[in-house]
Amino acid sequence: MHHTFETEFVDYQITRRAHWDAVARKKPRSWGGYYRDRLKAIFGLLIPQGASVLEIGCARGDLLASLNPGLGVGVDLSPEMVQIARATHPGLQFVVGDAHELNLGNQQFDFIVMSDVINDVWDLQKVLHQLDPYCTPATRVVFNFYSHLWQTPLAIAQFMGLATSNLPQNWFTRHDLKNLLELSGFDVIRKWEDVIAPLPFPALSKIANRYLSKVAPFRWFAMTNLLVARPAATVAVSLPTVSVVVAARNEEGHIVELMARIPEMGGGTEIVFVEGNSTDDTWGAIERAILANPHRSCKLIKQPGKGKGDAVRTGFDAATGDILMILDADITVPPEDLHRFYDVLASGKGEFANGVRLVYPMQEEAMRFANLLGNKFFSAAFSWLLGQPIRDTLCGTKVIWAKDYKRLAANRVYFGDFDPFGDFDLLFGAAKMNLKIMEVPIRYRARRYGETNIQRWSHGWILLRMVVFAARRIKFV
Repeated sequence: MHHTFETEFVDYQITRRAHWDAVARKKPRSWGGYYRDRLKAIFGLLIPQGASVLEIGCARGDLLASLNPGLGVGVDLSPEMVQIARATHPGLQFVVGDAHELNLGNQQFDFIVMSDVINDVWDLQKVLHQLDPYCTPATRVVFNFYSHLWQTPLAIAQFMGLATSNLPQNWFTRHDLKNLLELSGFDVIRKWEDVIAPLPFPALSKIANRYLSKVAPFRWFAMTNLLVARPAATVAVSLPTVSVVVAARNEEGHIVELMARIPEMGGGTEIVFVEGNSTDDTWGAIERAILANPHRSCKLIKQPGKGKGDAVRTGFDAATGDILMILDADITVPPEDLHRFYDVLASGKGEFANGVRLVYPMQEEAMRFANLLGNKFFSAAFSWLLGQPIRDTLCGTKVIWAKDYKRLAANRVYFGDFDPFGDFDLLFGAAKMNLKIMEVPIRYRARRYGETNIQRWSHGWILLRMVVFAARRIKFV
């Protein structure tokens, strides 16, 4: 029985190698050029230039080359495909190899790409296990694969000579792939559909693929499924240090309590106060609290600009911890809950922790009814935009690894700099980098000193503008 199974596998690979060698000797189908260009645009949005990228099933290497990787390695079963790839893209590395038995030395990659290849492998679970040595905890594995709905149209196109011929294939669903990834030690971060119109009909194809493929019922008819995964949670080897950034404007009455209630976490906790040019004595209160608590590691910075977003960025730039946290100075989020956010990152369960105020009952007057409605609207909008559940977008407590924040800040120009809060700058950036976002329920309290710094209606208008802007930069691309 074992011998028969092995023989079947060998025959399968020989047949496929011969098939793709034959395809390599033919001129690429021009009809497929528009579809391939669409995939290049999608992967280009997911993968920043200069990253290290491994592509399994790279064919002629055109997709890999389009990503402009700092290190690009392509693996393909077909020697003739690899020969063409080497001649066409001499700046990249191409290897003849079997995805079931990878042997690439000690290299690890920021991204691993499997584009239109999983339906052609013998044992996908074995292939997924082969990826483990080439992953770091930050690696992202990106898949696209044909929808089963397109099996008959593709067969007709191949019969008519309009599409590249294929041997009998697997037809995985997104659920099938998600299940196999979890069995193989990966977490799925997001999944979606794309390409309704695989051929270049003037104007129509662009509208269909950029907009209609993202909304029901049109997305149900998309040609390709996409999915992003990461290696499953790994616990930090040593206890990471923490920086808690407190943006404080007109919060004199909360400073002593903040100092007393912010917990010590991990390998050490630093408190970074960013004072926002208050009209009360917030600056003096912070100075006195620092002097009264010499055992605490603290910094005090005068905010150079305006708005909470500017204060958070100033604090993050000055912070030295491995994990960066935001804590609102109004103590509406209990400081004692910060350890819950720390545990999400230190345990590896998530890479970005977002507070949720809408689970537990709130204190009376903690959130006005109009604010609650606004939160629910924007939560639904951003969950759809970002591809991960975001139940509470406006909770001020957000936590991210410092190394990820540095990458986020370096690529901030993609979205622009018009977020007065800082919340959405972080959420958009985390989603763009495909970080695993986890939500942490907290008990939201009413403010006990001073007045809120939020200008509800004008800031609500800004948020609405940001929804439209983010839709163009994240969803409709």
